[in-house]
Amino acid sequence: MGAFYCSICRKTDFSGKGHIYGKSHQSKLKVILVKFTEKVKEARRTIKNPQVEKYSPHHEEKFWCYCCALEVQKHVTDSNISVLYGGLLEHMSTPEHRTNTHKFWWDNKAEPKLRDKFIITEEETERFKSEVSKALEQFEEKEDVLIKQQAAAIRSQEQHRLEVLQSLLEVCFPGMLQAYPYLSTQEQINRICYFSGNVHTGAVPPWLLEEPDEASSSGQQEMGPSLQEFLKHKEQEKLKKLPPNRVGANFDHGSHTDANWLPSFGRVWNSGRRWQSRHQFREEEAKTRGKRKREDVGKATKKQKDLSNGEL
Repeated sequence: MGAFYCSICRKTDFSGKGHIYGKSHQSKLKVILVKFTEKVKEARRTIKNPQVEKYSPHHEEKFWCYCCALEVQKHVTDSNISVLYGGLLEHMSTPEHRTNTHKFWWDNKAEPKLRDKFIITEEETERFKSEVSKALEQFEEKEDVLIKQQAAAIRSQEQHRLEVLQSLLEVCFPGMLQAYPYLSTQEQINRICYFSGNVHTGAVPPWLLEEPDEASSSGQQEMGPSLQEFLKHKEQEKLKKLPPNRVGANFDHGSHTDANWLPSFGRVWNSGRRWQSRHQFREEEAKTRGKRKREDVGKATKKQKDLSNGEL
């Protein structure tokens, strides 16, 4: 017999289509149908009483239809309102799902009594649509009532705030009411804030504060080093990392020369002739050699004294 791939067991069997009658295949098929039945039961409960909710990210959930081998949207949503299990019921009412369900039952030899549970009839579909329209109307009415309640609460809070401000004006700023009787309470508070600062703390408004540029121009000393000082310090820090005895370490980069300057053929960074540089180099070499000899002699004598003291 040829190879046979079973989508339920997810493996290739070489016993042919007789595999579907096996104990292993039937047990796995039963587990799948039990899971699928639970989803369908939850969806069927909403046919008579549809559930309409505000949109939530979990309403984008999908489900796997074993009969069609297809992933389908579980709920119906328009990013504002969601009808729970609307996508599942809509899919199960399609002719394609009906055909694939019959084929699935025939190919896997499932129990025939359970087949009709996974198919939504046209009568059930029409009833679900009518109930959904009613549920949407009720949901919109509830939303309108909720919006009106929230608006009333906001208006009451605003009215209470204006009453408090009015009493504050009468106690603290009686002259304002006499000078501007035609202004509303909010306009009078805004005028007080502009001229005298914050009503609650007495602080100067931000738009009346002195700008930093104005403060510097008025003669106040700037905080911290200037930009030139900072750049100079940064350059010095870089030079500290270089070897101190390098060529050109002591060269004055700030010196100025005229247009007729020519490079010296003498010693590096020095003026003079080459023979003068040679004599100068020999003199320095002789000095350094003499200094090294004296240091070596001093170390030898010190070592000899230490050894003699140790022998004693």
